[in-house]
Amino acid sequence: QVQLVESGGGLVQPGGSLRLSCAASGSIFSINAMGWYRQAPGKERELVAGITSGGITNLADSVKGRFTISRDNAKNTVFLEMNSLKPEDTAVYFCYAAVKYGLGYRKTGDFWGQGAQVTVSS
Repeated sequence: QVQLVESGGGLVQPGGSLRLSCAASGSIFSINAMGWYRQAPGKERELVAGITSGGITNLADSVKGRFTISRDNAKNTVFLEMNSLKPEDTAVYFCYAAVKYGLGYRKTGDFWGQGAQVTVSS
């Protein structure tokens, strides 16, 4: 199986910065897309940013110019650099990975992290 472990959430003042990390481990053969969703209280989960294995990125309009997504393929890790944070960025952030895994017969599946709370407040 595959596990995703997130780190880096916390409380920050408006205008501040945070960096989220998400490391995948397990019987991984390859990882295609990785990225981040977020879910605020009372709202649906929304895509924040995605990145392919080749480094092509996609960012939600609400975070363009403020957030940057990157990945380290050798370490199966994806990062989300968040700058100029606003109160409306407050949410639980979930990483995901589209993974081909298995020691013998290869399977594919989407896996999720446990979620990291990001709170932007003065």
